[in-house]
Order: sequence, then structure tokens, then C-alpha cells
Amino acid sequence: MSDGTSNGAVLSADGVTKSYRISTAPHTVVDRVTLSVHHGELVAVMGPSGCGKSTLLHLLAGLEPVDSGSVVINGQDLTKMDERGRTIFRRENIGFVFQFFNLVPNLTAAENISLPLRIAGARSSYFDRVSDLMRDLNLRGLQGHRPDEISGGEQQRVAIARALLMKPSVIMADEPTGNLDFTTGNEVLELLWARCAKDGETAIIATHDARAAAYADRVLVMRDGQIIETIELGRREDHNAAPLISRLAKLGL
Repeated sequence: MSDGTSNGAVLSADGVTKSYRISTAPHTVVDRVTLSVHHGELVAVMGPSGCGKSTLLHLLAGLEPVDSGSVVINGQDLTKMDERGRTIFRRENIGFVFQFFNLVPNLTAAENISLPLRIAGARSSYFDRVSDLMRDLNLRGLQGHRPDEISGGEQQRVAIARALLMKPSVIMADEPTGNLDFTTGNEVLELLWARCAKDGETAIIATHDARAAAYADRVLVMRDGQIIETIELGRREDHNAAPLISRLAKLGL
């Protein structure tokens, strides 16, 4: 559970940097970030709006190319792949949960969940996993419902089921509770925590919310594109945010 790129990490990033050109001057959003995430960990990347946490998550997932540095998942360096290679690798190894769900509006819940299988041209026998996930994520009875016919929490659980479908090496969630009410947000966080603590999944979430980050085993605090602090929380079932809030206050956050 270190920040370095130690051996045995499911994911490691070394010196990852990303800039965007605003007017004529480049603006560095992620600045030489180095980190590692191990099997079964739930890691939160936390910081205020504009600190670079969502961009970092997109870089780790191969959704955007890095300017410099490396991102290695299961021994494969995403930064050495072309766009098509990253797309194929991401589909098979990374489950990404977007803040705004990114469900296809004219597809049912079951069809949205199975979309990665359809894109990959998987055999029909694999579709049994869709039913299993809908059962495990308390989505039974919603197979034929479209996104606008179910609640926000149900939409997020559909998005999580889709992310889990291909049995990814790592799940990444960008502000997974940002569009949910308090109670529904807690349900989603409990689900992600249980997938890591009890089922051995590996997950990274980006959030500005200390309540959400308190579910993590470890919190990486970002400011101005850099990780300025690592807060070890350990695996706890109470998810009490008070100790984390106290630490963040000392950092001026």
C-alpha cells in the first residue's frame, strides 16, 4: 500500500503528466504523478474541483493519452499502445464508471449492461453473467426498463454492473456519488467497498467528498495536479469520515 511503483501492483503510474493548451500557454493539469494500487484495494483520489483528479483517472484508464510518464496495468504499459490498442485493452481490463452514468437511453438496463459483450462479439453463453450481476446488484425486475424509467441509484448500479461485466482488473469511478442523494450515494459506496473488501475487486474512485473517500483503504490527496499527501485509513467497516476530515483540515482542504 505505497505510493511508489512497487512490484506486484495491479496498476502503477510513474511520472504521469498532462497539459492542455489554454490560449497560447499550456496549463499542466496532472503533474508528474506516481502511484500504485494493489489487488483488493479501494483507493480514493481526493481534492477540490480543478485539482486534476478526474483527469488523472482518465489517464489511468487510457481514456486520454499522457504527455509523459507511464501507466502499467497487469504488466502492460498503456502509454506504449496506440488508440485502438488502448481501447481493446480497456474493454478487457478496466471497468470505468462515469459520474453521469453514460447509459444508452434507448437500451434497456440489461442491454446497457451487456453492451461490452456485444461490442466484443462474445458468445451468447456469456450473457448469463448479466443476470448474475443484476441479481448481485439488486437490479432484478429492471431488465426491460430504460434509463429514464429507473432511479438515479439504479442507473448508477447499472453502470457499475456494466463496468464489472468483463471481470476487469481494476474498476475506476469518477465522482460515483456526485449525482446521487445522500442515502443512494451511501448504497453505491457500500457496494463498491464490499466488492473490494469481500470479493477482492480493485477500485479507484475520484471524489471531492470526504464522506465518499472515507470508504477507501487509502486516500491520495491532490492539489494543483500533484499528490500532496497519502492518508492511510485501513479497512474499516464504520466508514467514519471524521478522522479524514481532520487530516484534510490540517492540509487546508
